[in-house]
Amino acid sequence: MSLFITFEGPDGSGKTTQARMLADYLESQGHPVLCTREPGGTEISEQVRQVILSTHNKSMRNETEVLLYSAARAQIVAELIRPALAQGKLVICDRYYDSTFAYQGYGLGVDLNLLRAITQFATGGLVPDLTFYVDVPVELGLTRRHRSETNRLDLKNIEYHTRVRNGYLELVKAEPDRFIIIDGSGPVEQVQEQIRARMITELAERRMT
Repeated sequence: MSLFITFEGPDGSGKTTQARMLADYLESQGHPVLCTREPGGTEISEQVRQVILSTHNKSMRNETEVLLYSAARAQIVAELIRPALAQGKLVICDRYYDSTFAYQGYGLGVDLNLLRAITQFATGGLVPDLTFYVDVPVELGLTRRHRSETNRLDLKNIEYHTRVRNGYLELVKAEPDRFIIIDGSGPVEQVQEQIRARMITELAERRMT
């Protein structure tokens, strides 16, 4: 049974850790799993990631940012995600197009209808079956960030990150059947327990349909 699962959340939500932990758990239960990330996941997409996040590119236009993220997404969907789903794998992706709506749409103010058209083109209409939205207050998320080096998003102010989180909440409200809200403010293991419990329920329900 193939399933496309994405993890979303504001900076510092812990979603990357939670995605990897869920992938490890599902593999331990005998499920074939592909765990990947956006932007990245393929050789080309990882190169695009370096351009997007480099602090040398402070003058990057919003339009450029949108198109770079979408280019990386087009590559990973065609090269990695669709083939894995065709093989019957559970695909777990750390970020997907909801990040574009939250960060470039709500965060930067890029027209949402335009983003929908670009996303449709980049993904060929591939929609996640299930999205875990790991939510944390903006201030907590920003204090949690631990990076080996600063990236371009670290230069954004708190107002930007607040718009991003509010944008995510609008996306969740618009598609309640796809999103599962997870409180990410607690200990890592406690958050993972919430995610596993929901995942087990989802898998059981899908087997019965």
